[in-house]
Amino acid sequence: MLLAASITARSGEMVLDAGTGAGAALLCLAARRPGIIGVGVEIDRQTAEIARQNFKDNGLANIFCVQADIAALPFRAGLFDHVMANPPWFSPLSSPSPDPQRALAHRATPGLLAAWVAAMIRVLRPRGSITLILPAASLSLACAALHTQCGGITLRPLWPRAGLPSKMLLVSARKAVKSPDVILPGLVLHDEWGITPAAQAILSDGAGFTNASSR
Repeated sequence: MLLAASITARSGEMVLDAGTGAGAALLCLAARRPGIIGVGVEIDRQTAEIARQNFKDNGLANIFCVQADIAALPFRAGLFDHVMANPPWFSPLSSPSPDPQRALAHRATPGLLAAWVAAMIRVLRPRGSITLILPAASLSLACAALHTQCGGITLRPLWPRAGLPSKMLLVSARKAVKSPDVILPGLVLHDEWGITPAAQAILSDGAGFTNASSR
């Protein structure tokens, strides 16, 4: 939901969701931005079929799922206006999930983030946006990969509670621009009463982020 809320796609624009899983981010984005053309890419056959069924069940004729490896996307260069992803980020040194599908979805391998970013940028049009949701520990790798062909990196911290370090970040950039990097207002997710009103507005009420980076 937070990833979808940060995408500024307009009706008729094409959006790629790399590693779409069951399609949650595209489902949320289609609800927020009617008229987009969405393509989810998922390497696992069974999960890709679940995403297709989810899109069908929700009547989304312009949202599709393709089974493919993100590092070898089967699309022409410059096809998409926006690309987004929640890449696998669990450390390869951590204990893998006993569920092969969960292990594939969450466990990072060396060089995976850079390979995903390079593949996503290739299919992104000039001045199009790339947006990632990542753990803070992956920030330096993400910025290094993005800076090869993108500028105008924007960073939005997601704080679990006020005063605590940010564990997750939304990182965006635009292809073939030279704009300066910016740190956007962050979002506190929880307070003593539960989910904060600002987070609730995004998670349940359909609000988008303010101060989002423009096209």
